Amino acid sequence: MQRVNVVEPDGTLRMIISNHAKLPGIIVRGKEERFDRPQAGLLFYNDVGSENGGLIFGGRRNAKGEVVDSGGSFSFDKYDANQIVQLVGVDDKEDRFAGLIVSDTALGGDGHRRAWFGRGDDGSAAVALMDAEGRKRIVMEVSQNGSPQISVLDANWQSRETNGSRKRKVKCYLRLR
Repeated sequence: MQRVNVVEPDGTLRMIISNHAKLPGIIVRGKEERFDRPQAGLLFYNDVGSENGGLIFGGRRNAKGEVVDSGGSFSFDKYDANQIVQLVGVDDKEDRFAGLIVSDTALGGDGHRRAWFGRGDDGSAAVALMDAEGRKRIVMEVSQNGSPQISVLDANWQSRETNGSRKRKVKCYLRLR
């Protein structure tokens, strides 16, 4: 068996469990829009047959032996919109990150990331809080070598004092014992 569709008694699609080859594109109100997914997984659908989350995972090497797809994602979507919560982990040739993402998503469209808690490509651990436009405003980070840093940023990515009264470059460093 390559794919299992779970449906309601009236035929409304509720869940798909599938291998890579049979994983569908994006399904909205029961109609599929082509979207190439390089993973296998489990997709969730709401009462009207629109995708509203899933668990996808993959892992493969290219002809050179490089890892080009390795990781997974567990996500939940807003009704008639995109992801609002995502637990993600990727470690391949191009990307290396793992964390929890919280987003604002407009109905029928894309949104902006509002919070990130995780590890980045450079090995640092970070908590980032973003404004409604997705711009980082507060970042707490510990580098791979253990150096901690807290930055409070204005909308132009310039550091500022925590009370917001002046826009001069300020970085807060903490010493932990």
